Amino acid sequence: MFKILLGTNNYKKGVELSELLLSFGVGVSTLADFACGFEVVEDGKSFIENARKKAIECARFFKTPSIGEDSGLCVEALGGLPGIYSARFAATNNSNATDVENNKLLLEKLSSVPIMKRTAFYTCAAVVVDATGVIIGEAQEYCRGRILFEASGEGGFGYDPLFEIIEYHKTFAALNPAVKKTISHRARTMRKLIPSILKIKNTNLE
Repeated sequence: MFKILLGTNNYKKGVELSELLLSFGVGVSTLADFACGFEVVEDGKSFIENARKKAIECARFFKTPSIGEDSGLCVEALGGLPGIYSARFAATNNSNATDVENNKLLLEKLSSVPIMKRTAFYTCAAVVVDATGVIIGEAQEYCRGRILFEASGEGGFGYDPLFEIIEYHKTFAALNPAVKKTISHRARTMRKLIPSILKIKNTNLE
């Protein structure tokens, strides 16, 4: 099976992409599959800049077709924060914070904001490159909702227990996994990249 590298140590992101690409005969590996300590510094000023850097550096280091992805939560009442700092929102240094710490800080910052003004969106930017780091495709998509006053649901990760899809009256953490896979920001982005991924697959099989 043709395999592509997803430049993340997040196992759950790898599983989501694997499920999407399996029917196309494409397997997915992640940085967690390589015990080499490779890491990309996310110092871009936007999601797409970080995604490009991850994809290109992964491809050049591992000499394999790669996908760089950066995603996060943007809350309009906070001027778009946590944004590209979503994973390290509550961190006191450059390392990531825990989901519990990030969610706690988000609720604190929104403590005086009424429900109608707690609108937010998840976004995901992703870039596909060939084994030399040449960009083959890019995409960025969104999923809109709002932030609740307390966590709801046991599934998902990150800010999912606080992020409610208004039409479903459920958070990402409480939503049926099959529904989430259809409407999530990451699923929408990756579906747009399937033609680029298959282009690289077909080129490698020639």
